[in-house]
Amino acid sequence: MPTPDPEGRHIVIRWGNPHLGWNHFIYRHNIRVCKIRTAAIHGKVDHNDHQGRLEYDGVAVKTGPGAQEVHFKVIVQYARKTKDKKYDAGKGQTIGVVNAFCRNQADNKCLAWMNK
Repeated sequence: MPTPDPEGRHIVIRWGNPHLGWNHFIYRHNIRVCKIRTAAIHGKVDHNDHQGRLEYDGVAVKTGPGAQEVHFKVIVQYARKTKDKKYDAGKGQTIGVVNAFCRNQADNKCLAWMNK
């Protein structure tokens, strides 16, 4: 189901492949739940290249003993095709989320507690 951002864009997430989409970040960046993506997209666009690439930043906070703060990024291609023209979502469609990762973690992998 698409997630709307504050400006009314409906951001989709596709299964993808090892290079982009859910299939990419579930394995490479340990993001296994939609709430991470949804939390970032519900905020404002933090970077817009005005060619379809949107970046949304987010922060996850673990409270209590061993409290932690993790910064993450969700990258969206809000256009029919990727910049390199390798992928085409089809007429009237957008590519959607291409990547999501944690910025201040080893190998940009999110911590297990974020998936709970």
